[in-house]
Amino acid sequence: MKRALFPGSFDPVTLGHVDIIHRALDLFDEIVIAVGTNTDKNYMFPLEKRLAFLEATFSPYKKIKVTTYSGLTINYAKEIEADFILRGLRNPADFEFEKAIAQTNRKLSGIETVFLLTSSGKSYISSSIVRDVYRHGGDISVLVPEEIVGML
Repeated sequence: MKRALFPGSFDPVTLGHVDIIHRALDLFDEIVIAVGTNTDKNYMFPLEKRLAFLEATFSPYKKIKVTTYSGLTINYAKEIEADFILRGLRNPADFEFEKAIAQTNRKLSGIETVFLLTSSGKSYISSSIVRDVYRHGGDISVLVPEEIVGML
C-alpha cells in the first residue's frame, strides 16, 4: 500500500489544498491529511475547527484520513508508516523552502517527498490570504471548499 502524508496547518483548508489532494488520489492508496500543531504559531481557527473543516471537505473519500500530530513530521510519517510526504507548490519561493525541508527529511529518515504543482487557477490562493480576506469581512467562498463556508 502506498500511503502519503499531507501535513499542514490548514488554517483554513483552501481550494489549493483541495486541488493537490484530489490530484494525488490516483497516485496513492491512502492519503493521511495531518494537521500539525505548533505552540509557537498563533492560529486563527482552533485545532478542532480545522479538523472539522477537513473532515467536512473530505468525508466522501474513503482513501483519505484526517488526523493531527505534533513534533517532527518525519516522526509522524514513520509512526503511520507513510511511504511519502505530499506537498503542494504554488510558486518558486514555495519550491526553495520545500526543497530544503524535503532534503532534510530524506537525510534524516529516508522518506521521499512528492511535489505537485497547484493548478494555475488556484496558485494564488494561500491560507494567509484567506485569513486576511475573512478578517476584513470579504467573501472567501471562491477561495475555500463550499463545505466549510457555512462553518466559518
